[in-house]
Amino acid sequence: MQRIALLTSGGDAPGMNACIRAVVRKAIYHGLEVIGIKRGFNGFMEADMGPMKLGSVADIVQRGGTILRTARSDQFLTSEGRAKAYENVKRFGIQGLIVIGGDGSFRGARSFNREYNLPVVGVPATIDNDIPGTEQTIGFDTAVNTAVEAINKIRDTATSHERAFIVEVMGRQSGFIALAAGLAGGAESILIPERPFNYDEICEKLLQGFRRGKLHSIIVVAEGASGGLEVGRKIKERTGFDTKVTILGHLQRGGSPSAADRILASRLGAGAVDLLIKGATKMMVGVVSGDIASINLDDALAQTRSIDLEMYSLAGILSF
Repeated sequence: MQRIALLTSGGDAPGMNACIRAVVRKAIYHGLEVIGIKRGFNGFMEADMGPMKLGSVADIVQRGGTILRTARSDQFLTSEGRAKAYENVKRFGIQGLIVIGGDGSFRGARSFNREYNLPVVGVPATIDNDIPGTEQTIGFDTAVNTAVEAINKIRDTATSHERAFIVEVMGRQSGFIALAAGLAGGAESILIPERPFNYDEICEKLLQGFRRGKLHSIIVVAEGASGGLEVGRKIKERTGFDTKVTILGHLQRGGSPSAADRILASRLGAGAVDLLIKGATKMMVGVVSGDIASINLDDALAQTRSIDLEMYSLAGILSF
């Protein structure tokens, strides 16, 4: 193998740049040429790509977002779109592809591999942390820290005004961010899509807290469980409390990545290059028990990552 390409696809995640840096420098260290594809699969189809050198990735390890930029591509979901991308594989002499992204990005990479047999390796980068085959995805740690920092600030205001605050966090249909941020932030209740919840129980817990002198309450809601505004409305109807809702939104996807995300991204990016050099054709790189590991993309995409129910139970115990 002499020339590989890489792209970032789907939603951006803090640490993607650190991963790009690792891929480029590890590949060059092993004598490979690297083609950077801009704007995800759209750029792949439109030949928006070019060579990357050591200097291309200087001073980016601390930057959020992705220097290659990213996009979601409906056209790449079609065979015609993938055929356009393959023309550019031949034009640029690409012999392997690294895709940094989440579930949808990996499905696109797998489809391309099946049709054209181009070796592909996926690197899990999504704040949602919902990719099977790895204990953590790039961007998750930073997103959780962003949410916890917001909860800490909101708690000051909640205490001053004796209010109940509902904080809605991202995560699509998974509750990983909500659970981690809620536990670390000391939330009274954590609402996640993986576990049913009862408004009467939530409200009774709030009332018990106020009866014993609590000045505030924080409820963390995963966007896939319910809308924060809806939760606030129902709690106010049942308790009469003055409720305020904060929706963190895309704030969680931006900003400088944490040290943990930079390290994880560097290890996974380098691991992806190693897999291509070893002849991997359809794999994802991840971390298992602290070690870099790999899993077949078919196996990864056939699974669903489960929430840690012991952590969820612990959060409930500690919130009283």
